[in-house]
Amino acid sequence: MRRWLVGGALIRRGDGLVLVGNRRRDNSLEWTPPGGVIDHGEALLAGLTREVLEETGLVVGKWSSRCYTVTVDAPDMGWRLTVEAWEAEAVSGEIRIADPDGIVEEVRHSTAADAHELLIASPPWVQLPVGAWLGGDVEPHYRFALRGTNRATARAERI
Repeated sequence: MRRWLVGGALIRRGDGLVLVGNRRRDNSLEWTPPGGVIDHGEALLAGLTREVLEETGLVVGKWSSRCYTVTVDAPDMGWRLTVEAWEAEAVSGEIRIADPDGIVEEVRHSTAADAHELLIASPPWVQLPVGAWLGGDVEPHYRFALRGTNRATARAERI
C-alpha cells in the first residue's frame, strides 16, 4: 500500500482563509488550503512551509497548532493519505505562484462564504474539516474510506 503524508496550511484572512485552485488530471479545478506532499526525510512543518511558499508566495514565520488530521484509505486503489492541517501565524509576503508541480493555477483570499462555495467541488475529506474549522467546530481526526478503482468515480464515505 502506498502512503502519503501531506501538510495543509490554514491561513486565516478575516473570517475566511487562503485557498489555492489546483488543476487536476481530469481538467477540473479543485480548491484546497495550500500544502502538499512532505518529502521523504523532511520535517512536516518545514515541508509545509516550503509548500506554502511555492504555491502562494507567502512566508509562514510560525505555526500555531495542528488543527486536525485526516486519514483517507483507498484499499481498492492501494493507497492511504494522511493530512495534518496546521494553522499559520506571522504570515508575510506577496501572492505569487511558483509551484514546481504546475498544479496550482490560482490563489484566493476567500471569505468564509466564498470558501464554502469554492470547496463544494473538493473531495469530502477536504470540504468537511475545512468547513468545520471555519465554523469553529473542528474535530481532531477525520477518517474516510474511498471505495472504487478510479478516483473520479469512487465513492467516499466518512468512517
